[in-house]
Amino acid sequence: MGLHDDPFHVQVTKSGLLRISRGGTVVVEVGGERATTLRAALNGAPDEDARQQLLARATGNYRRGNERQSRQNR
Repeated sequence: MGLHDDPFHVQVTKSGLLRISRGGTVVVEVGGERATTLRAALNGAPDEDARQQLLARATGNYRRGNERQSRQNR
């Protein structure tokens, strides 16, 4: 299950707060300068894949490739 199957959704409130949700649940709310920066990056993203990666990084749900596999999966 990846970002294509279960994408992030973003909602901008009147106060400028960004609500990022996935699977119908709000994962994180971003406000202040970080929200302004993220909004600009999302508007400048070339495609939906790039937007999804930005949202994943903002929520902390981003695999960096340095996670170790469990002994059962080796």
